[in-house]
Amino acid sequence: MTSGGDAPGMNAAIRAVVRTCVYYDREVFGIYNGYEGMIKGDIRKFNVRSVSKILGKGGTILKSSRSDAFRTEEGRATAHQALTEKGIDALIVIGGDGTFSGAHQFSKEFNFPVIGIPGTIDNDLPHTDYTIGFDTATNTVTECIDKIRDTASSHNRLFFVEVMGRDSGYIALKSCISTGAIAVMLPERKLSIEELIAILRKGFANQKTSSLVVVAEGNPNGGAMEVANLVKARYPEYDTKYTILGHLQRGGDPSCFDRVLASQLGVAAVEGLIDGKSDYMVGTTNNKITYTALAQCVTISNPIDEELLRISKILSI
Repeated sequence: MTSGGDAPGMNAAIRAVVRTCVYYDREVFGIYNGYEGMIKGDIRKFNVRSVSKILGKGGTILKSSRSDAFRTEEGRATAHQALTEKGIDALIVIGGDGTFSGAHQFSKEFNFPVIGIPGTIDNDLPHTDYTIGFDTATNTVTECIDKIRDTASSHNRLFFVEVMGRDSGYIALKSCISTGAIAVMLPERKLSIEELIAILRKGFANQKTSSLVVVAEGNPNGGAMEVANLVKARYPEYDTKYTILGHLQRGGDPSCFDRVLASQLGVAAVEGLIDGKSDYMVGTTNNKITYTALAQCVTISNPIDEELLRISKILSI
C-alpha cells in the first residue's frame, strides 16, 4: 500500500515487494487508494506480471489518498476485517510519517505484522539516510533553478525560488548547494529579513550580477512571494522576482538512485516480515539495511544536516 504524498520511486518499491513475495512463494495483494482503499476493501491479488514496466514510472500505480476514517477505531476495525477476509496476514506500507503513525496504531491494536518503507520527497524521517523520492525531487529542483538562473543572469535579477518542505528544509538546503544559491531559508532555522538583506548586499559588493535565494515553503517568514515582497518593500532598487515550483517536484521518472534504493528497501521489507519482524521501518544507514521501531520514526523528525548548512554558507560568498 502507498499512502500520503506520492514520491518518485514508489512504483519501484511496489515492484520489489511483489517480486520478492513471488520469489519466496508468498501471496501478495495490492491495496488501492491507501488507508481509504483498505477500509473499502479495494484490494486485488497481484502476480509477477502485475508490476511489469513500472520500475521507471513516477507516481504510484496503487494510487494514494488521505483517510479521516482510518483515524477512528471503527475505521481501523473495518480495515482489519477487510484484510482478514482476504486472508492477508501482514502489511507493507510505503509513505511518510503520517502513514507510519497510522500503521503503528494499526499494528498495536490488532497485533498485526507491519513493515514501513520510507517514501517521501522531504527526507524528513529519522533512522534512514535517505527516503525514496528525495534524490529525484532535488534533481528536478536543481534543473529548474539552473534554468531560472539563466534568466536571472540575463537581467541582473534577484530571484526567490520556493520549494517544498513544510517542516523539513532538506530539499531547499541540498538544492541551494547544488545550484550555488546565495542563501537558503529553512523551517528549522529562522533567517530574518535583515540578515538576508545583509547577505544580499555582501554578494552585490562582491560583484554578483544576479542572485538566487531558495525558500522552503515552511520558512517562518513566509514563502517565496512573501519574502520577495518584504525585500522589495525595503529595497525597491532590487529587480526582484519569485517562482513557486509546486507539485512538479513530486513528478517525473525516478532517478537511478531512487530506483535502486526502492528496490533494496522493498526486498528488505518482505524479508523482514518473513523473519518475524513487525512494527518496524526499513531504511539504510551508511549503505546498510536497518530496521527501526515505527514508534521511534513518528515521534521525531530528521534534524537538518548542520554540516551541509555550514558548507552552504561558505560557498555562497
